[in-house]
Amino acid sequence: MDLLKTFFNEKHRGLGAKMVDFGGWEMPVNYPAGVLQEHLATRRNAGLFDVSHMGRFAISGPDALPFLQYVLTNNGAALNVGESQYTIISDSDGHALDDAYLYRFDEDRYILVVNASNREKDWDHFLEQSGNFPDLSLTDRTFESAMLSLQGPKAKEILSDLITSGHLPIPARNSLSSVCLKEIPVNLARTGYTGEPIGFELFIEQTDALEVWDMLLAKGVQPVGLGARDTLRLEACLPLYGHEFGVDAENHPIPIFACPLAKFAVSFSKEKKDFIGRDSLLEQFSAFKKIVAFDYSKKSALPRIILPLAITDKGIARAGDEVYKNNKLIGHVTSGTSVPYWKVTGEGIASGYSEENDRRSICLVLIDSDTSRGEELEIKVRKKFLKSVVVPYHMRTDAPPHSRAVLWNQLSLPEKSDNKEQETIKKLTSLIDKTIANTRWRQQQCINLIPSEQSVSRIGAMLSIADPAGRYAEHKKVKAFFDKEVFYYQGTGFIREVENLLADELSKYLHCRNVETRLISGQMANTAVFSALVDYLNRADRKSEQRRIRKIINNHILNGGHLSAQPMGALRDFVARDPRTDRPAVVNFPVLKNNPYKIDIAALKDIIEIHRPELIIFGKSMTIYPEPVAQVREMVDALEIPCVIMYDMAHVLGLAGPHFQQPFQEGADLVTGSTHKTFFGTQRGIVAGNFEEHDPQYAFWETIERRTFPGSVSNHHLGTMLGLLAAAYEMNHFKDEYQQQVLSNAKAFARALSDAGFSVAGDPEDSFTHTHQVIVHVGYTKGPEIATRLEKNNIIVNYQATPEEEGFTASGALRIGVSEMTRFGMKETDFQELAQLFVDVIRHNNTVKTEVAQFRQKFLEMQFCFKNDELDGLTEQLSQLMG
Repeated sequence: MDLLKTFFNEKHRGLGAKMVDFGGWEMPVNYPAGVLQEHLATRRNAGLFDVSHMGRFAISGPDALPFLQYVLTNNGAALNVGESQYTIISDSDGHALDDAYLYRFDEDRYILVVNASNREKDWDHFLEQSGNFPDLSLTDRTFESAMLSLQGPKAKEILSDLITSGHLPIPARNSLSSVCLKEIPVNLARTGYTGEPIGFELFIEQTDALEVWDMLLAKGVQPVGLGARDTLRLEACLPLYGHEFGVDAENHPIPIFACPLAKFAVSFSKEKKDFIGRDSLLEQFSAFKKIVAFDYSKKSALPRIILPLAITDKGIARAGDEVYKNNKLIGHVTSGTSVPYWKVTGEGIASGYSEENDRRSICLVLIDSDTSRGEELEIKVRKKFLKSVVVPYHMRTDAPPHSRAVLWNQLSLPEKSDNKEQETIKKLTSLIDKTIANTRWRQQQCINLIPSEQSVSRIGAMLSIADPAGRYAEHKKVKAFFDKEVFYYQGTGFIREVENLLADELSKYLHCRNVETRLISGQMANTAVFSALVDYLNRADRKSEQRRIRKIINNHILNGGHLSAQPMGALRDFVARDPRTDRPAVVNFPVLKNNPYKIDIAALKDIIEIHRPELIIFGKSMTIYPEPVAQVREMVDALEIPCVIMYDMAHVLGLAGPHFQQPFQEGADLVTGSTHKTFFGTQRGIVAGNFEEHDPQYAFWETIERRTFPGSVSNHHLGTMLGLLAAAYEMNHFKDEYQQQVLSNAKAFARALSDAGFSVAGDPEDSFTHTHQVIVHVGYTKGPEIATRLEKNNIIVNYQATPEEEGFTASGALRIGVSEMTRFGMKETDFQELAQLFVDVIRHNNTVKTEVAQFRQKFLEMQFCFKNDELDGLTEQLSQLMG
């Protein structure tokens, strides 16, 4: 029988590819560069793969979703338009007929991509199952369309240069978009099977396929064959049907949950109801959960699992080789070979690929499920036994844009040093010397522009280390004493007074009735609120499992949302799972297409009406505009939704007021925040509310107080509370002048940087920014390097990922704040002068460390605070008493 050919067959031959039979298709196994170089080129730059041999089924019609829910293991209902998911086609016994990827580019059609060798089997299986779904349309589009995969750190740059309309999928795995590449329509997916953190798959109509291939190769992309595709997926520990799925070396079917990826590919959501293999998979899943907790009581349902092994001897293991532990056969290799990798130079965020590469022997094995990571095993290769070790992974992809090989010996604990310890006094002397040097550098030689940092005044610093520091003052309200505070320690009269004064001063500042001051960070403040809301929602039912917050709207972390308001952060333990999506029940604010730093109010109204959230969280760590609190309050009230509106003002707490935003007057229920960013206090956190005691919701405020103590804190750092009170006095006294100067300086700095040719985020017609922050684009992935270069020149900023970037290691922007240097006296013209120093460092790579240190000498005396002589010399008295 003639082999099938993809549309690119002649292209492969013209490039000198070695062609082989793969699943009935004639495919390139490698090009003249060879498998090793193709692997390395993908990891360092980008590789182009012809994957048109894979089956592509279009599923549509009213019964499309019910059909997919029945024949696939994952939850198709979780897919919105523009999303995809990994899934498995299971038989009734919980074994994989195939693994696949489901894409939803359109509202009314899904695309399912299956393995080439299983296409006909999968198709027949689907036809057999389709009888119970009369309103279903199934189409095999394998021969009508093409599919390419562009993988590697340069993939994004290459595609961006070719896009003439549309945009790349958002920088999250499995996201989709539709674009035109030089006017050719292409569906793009952030998917691929190489493990690369940056990678795309392209769905192209047959008539345009060759032109897209040529334009990608014209960008210098390395074409890659099946050989390197296999080494790349093995290094990433990705399963391959016929190896990690299918039957094992002893011809036994492999349970689906033997593969670790099953936990992402199998859903038991109520949305799925019954599906093929559900009961068997549920039994496997029960065993899997116990096995990962080192409980092997249900091992019979999952006798063997797939784990990565690194060969520590010289030699290569291949599929089928036997694996032994203590001379006992415990399984077989499912995939194994020698793979190349780039060596790394430097450390941490400053590290990168060197020009050297090496090779290592790795494999995946199906072995007894009571085997633990770190165990030493042996693999029988012909008549020789190779030593190996169970490792957690062979590579990591959590520092885009590059993946990083992880060698087995890099996972070992570092050896202890044989150097003799210094004498204690020498160590303490060294610590003090270094502290003095660091303080002199940061306070007298550096321009500090990190927007989440602030220096406290001298009196605030002195009070923070006065006697209350290190003391305890736990207390709570007791109903039996008519809500009087009961302190559990003696000697707390002074701190009791300080807490009351601090609450009063912050209430005056925020124009609200209630302030909880005992939290010691903004993140803790948010956690206390989330915990309190869960407690409050369950106030009528204290015996059942406490339900979590059912639906939340917040700012996505990619659009500047703060970590503490994300499911990966403080929200994690308090947000429910959406039964439709299997994901945390969080919906993100929509943003304007031409300005991702602004919420799209028109689109938000429909989202609020559909989802009816119980909690809406405003606030960002990357913020250049006020939040639309008043508009959202109006929407919520009009819809009569019982919803808490919370504003995490961490970054902009020191700007609260008529010059920026007055959250309680605009309709916020709660304000949280840290007190050491624009608010120039000590490092603490607060929760503020505006509840009256007769208000039915006052019970919610009391819950917040309880979830503060005993819920969150015991010792609440009494010294820094004194320092914060001093800062609150200063803020209320100087806030008008301070806030106006901060906002004016930020606008002046943004304009000066823009005039100097930098790309500044925000609307230039609207002064770029309305806060203390200025966001400057410096080039994809260039943020860490440029921030480091600025630091070497005594300019301290922080690199930041923009909404178009995959994470902090791929950052292409600098997040700059003017508040601290404003407090040291810098004005608009000074920031304009500073902009030129940015030009010198970033554009010309000049060394200006000396000039920056000299520039800082003009700004050594803190402003917007009280001086010692104004306080009748009390600061010096306090200093002498503590000395």
